[in-house]
Amino acid sequence: MSRQGSRDTAPEVAVRKLLHAGGLRYRVNAPVIGMPRRTIDIVFPRARIAVFLDGCFWHGCPQHATSPKSNAEWWRAKLDKNMARDQETSEHLRAAGWTVLRFWEHIPAEEIAATVRAAVEHEKRVRGRPTQGGADG
Repeated sequence: MSRQGSRDTAPEVAVRKLLHAGGLRYRVNAPVIGMPRRTIDIVFPRARIAVFLDGCFWHGCPQHATSPKSNAEWWRAKLDKNMARDQETSEHLRAAGWTVLRFWEHIPAEEIAATVRAAVEHEKRVRGRPTQGGADG
């Protein structure tokens, strides 16, 4: 598992390039306050939007997740724990007033970027905070 990249994955980089090209500014791999060893893939701090791009295998995508045949019981427990941790993290952030957006890695980057852009623009209107320039772009 240590060989698995947890940051700067191809889907993350593709989405970030589109967001940046569209003028949005963000932070990457920001820690989740109050939850050690957990990070948010793409963060818009002022808009309070947390974006996660979840790998199909590691996070249990209902369309593409597979169960390893070898050591199946251990893997099932491991992947179930990952999904529970994802849910706990999302609930923690929502309780703190954040908008949480989760996407599977197989969703096209353009679709993800469009959804994120719409959420940031919505927060701009609702909160009256800028989205151009600064950390929230």
